[in-house]
Amino acid sequence: MTTPTDVPSSQTHWSPRLWGTLLVLCAAMFLDALDVSMVGVALPSIADDLDLSTAALQWVVSGYILGYGGLLLLGGRAADLLGRRRVFLVALGVFAAASLLGGLVDSGPLLIASRFIKGLSAAFTAPAGLSIITTTFAEGPVRNRALSIYTTCAATGFSMGLVLSGLLTELSWRWTMLLPAPIALLALLAGLRLLPRSARESDGRSYDVPGALTGTAAMLLLVFTVVQAPETGWVAPRTLLSFLAVAALLAVFVRIEQRTAHPLIRLGVLRSGNQIRANLGIATFFGSYIGFQFLVTQYMQSLLGWSALQTALAFLPAGVLVALSSTKIGGIVDRFGTPRVIAVGFALLVVGYALFLRVSLTAQYAAVILPSMLLLGAACALTFPSLNIQATNGVEDHEQGMVSGLLNTSFQVGGAIFLAIVTAVVTAAGAESGSPQEVLDSFRPGLAVVTATALAGLLITLSGLRTRRPRQHTIVVAKSVQEKADAERVRIHD
Repeated sequence: MTTPTDVPSSQTHWSPRLWGTLLVLCAAMFLDALDVSMVGVALPSIADDLDLSTAALQWVVSGYILGYGGLLLLGGRAADLLGRRRVFLVALGVFAAASLLGGLVDSGPLLIASRFIKGLSAAFTAPAGLSIITTTFAEGPVRNRALSIYTTCAATGFSMGLVLSGLLTELSWRWTMLLPAPIALLALLAGLRLLPRSARESDGRSYDVPGALTGTAAMLLLVFTVVQAPETGWVAPRTLLSFLAVAALLAVFVRIEQRTAHPLIRLGVLRSGNQIRANLGIATFFGSYIGFQFLVTQYMQSLLGWSALQTALAFLPAGVLVALSSTKIGGIVDRFGTPRVIAVGFALLVVGYALFLRVSLTAQYAAVILPSMLLLGAACALTFPSLNIQATNGVEDHEQGMVSGLLNTSFQVGGAIFLAIVTAVVTAAGAESGSPQEVLDSFRPGLAVVTATALAGLLITLSGLRTRRPRQHTIVVAKSVQEKADAERVRIHD
C-alpha cells in the first residue's frame, strides 16, 4: 500500500508536509515514553495526597504497563485492518482525555483506571505510528533516517520524563499527569491535517476475533502475573497457576493462528532470524534499562539523599546525548548495517552497567555515575533505532502494523518481566530496613542481573553477525501454496 507522501529512497530533501507528518508521530511516541518515566519521581507525593498503600501505588505504574503491553498485538493488527491514520488519531484523542482525567481525580482507583486507559491508547498509537512511518518513507536510507529520529524522540522522552517530573512535582504531582494532555491535543489537531490516509483492507479479510481475544488475554495475564509475582511469590500457587494459564492461552492462540486464513500474527514471521533477534534484543534492552533506572533512582534518593530534581538531572546527560544524535544514526546504520550497530550499542550498555557497580555511599558523580550515563546515552542512541529498523525492513505494507505491534509487545513485556526479576533479586537480598551499606549491598545483585541481561542481548545480536545471508529481507516465509512450490523447486535446483 502506498500513500501520496511516499518518497523514493534517493530523495534527501523532505517536503514540509513530510516533516510535519514525522513531527506528529514523534510527538505521540515522545508522550508514550514520557508517561512511562515521568510518574516515577511523583509516586511519593501521590501516595501522600491520595493516601495510597505501597501495593496500591505500584498499580499507578503497573496499570499503564498492563494496558500498553497487553493490547499491543491487537493494536498493531487493528492499524492494518481499520486504517493506520484512523486508529492513530482516535487513540491519541483517548490518550489526551485520559491524561486530563488523571490530573483531576481524587481517588487511587480512578487514577489507576486513567493510567490503564492511557496504556491502552498507547497500545494503539505506537504500532499505528510506526507503521505509518514504514509505509510512508521508502525502505533504505530515507526510512532509516525517519526511524532514527522517531525512536530517538522515544528515548529522549523517556530520559526527559525524569527531569520534567522532578520539576513539576515541586509544584504538584497533578501537573505530571496533566502535561501530556495539551501536547496530545495539539498533535491530534496537526495529525488531522498532515497524516496520510490509508485505506482499510477490504479484500475480504476477517478480524480473527478468536485470535485477538486469546492473544490479548494471554498478554494481559502474563503482564499481570509478572507484576504481581514479587509480592505474591514466584513459586506461590497463585503465581504458578497464572503462568500455567498463560501457557494454555498461548497454546490456544498459536493453534488458532495456524488454522485461520487471516491470522492476527502470521507465525511465519517468527521463522526469520532478524525478527527473532530484534524482538529478543528490544526486550533485553528495555528490560535492563528500566531495571537500572529503578535501582539508581532508589540509590540516589534513599542512600545519597538527593532530591527528586537532583536525581532527574543526574540522568540528563544520557537524554541530551540521545537527543543530539537523532539525525546521525540513520547514516551509521546505512553504512554498517543494523547487526553491527546493535552489537556496539549492547557492548556500551554492558560496560556502562558494569562501571556502575563501583558506586559507594559517597557521591562520586564525575568519576563513577557520569561515565555510566554517557555510555548508556550512546548505547540507547545506537540500539533503539537500529532494532526498530531491523524489525521493519523487508516487511510488506499490509503487515507493518502487525510487526510493529509484535516489536512493541516485546518491548513492554520485556520491561515488565526484567523489572520484576530485578525487584525480586533485590528483595531476596534483604536489608530494606538495614544500614545504608547493607541496603547498597542488596542493590548490587540487582545491578549484576541488569548487566547480565544486557550481555544476553549482546550475545543474541552477535549470533546474527555469525549468520551472514545474501538477502536483507526480514520476511522470508512463503505465503501461498504457489510460492511454497516455487521455493521448493528453487531449493531442488540449488
